[in-house]
Amino acid sequence: MALPVARSLCLCRRGAKRLGVAAAEARRGISFKLEEKTAHSSLLLFKGDTGVKYGMVGLEPTKLALNVERFREWAVVLADTAVTSGRHYWEVTVKRSQQFRIGVADVDMSRDSCIGVDDRSWVFTYAQRRWHTMLANEKAPVEGMGQPEKVGLLLEYEAQKLSLVDVSRIAVVHTLQTDFRGPVVPAFALWDGELLTHSGLEVPEGL
Repeated sequence: MALPVARSLCLCRRGAKRLGVAAAEARRGISFKLEEKTAHSSLLLFKGDTGVKYGMVGLEPTKLALNVERFREWAVVLADTAVTSGRHYWEVTVKRSQQFRIGVADVDMSRDSCIGVDDRSWVFTYAQRRWHTMLANEKAPVEGMGQPEKVGLLLEYEAQKLSLVDVSRIAVVHTLQTDFRGPVVPAFALWDGELLTHSGLEVPEGL
């Protein structure tokens, strides 16, 4: 039975809309919050656990719930959502911070270590107004990126890549080759100021 033209057009539009939504969902990266139980005692979470700020004194360790997930020596916090496949993109707003690290880490990395120091985390570090990659305590300079207000990270799990993105140009500044062997989570460390995360974003076109 033939459908009226108007109804056929309406069904086509609905189908195209559903396909468009499905395509957008496929491009959307992970949505995460920062996991308080992993946060070092010098770090405070805010804005619904999407931001982290450094406190010189921080929280009294004796007032924190005792658990093996918390970082004990370094000002590190991990996200609550692991990645095992796909391409994912998130952004970080930097507020009054001159020394921080952003990247990903194995979910079970040592809580006595710091991201970038061991070989199970892959990070971009900003300190002394310069960017570097950092893996197993080895640094390499990153050119073409100034003092940030907001930066992006693109994680490509199967391709074993983590890229630093200039959000003002939507362009990859530097790509770090990784060695993922299992689930990884977004990871953050800072020693002043604040970081605010923005997740659940689509991978920008062209990346």
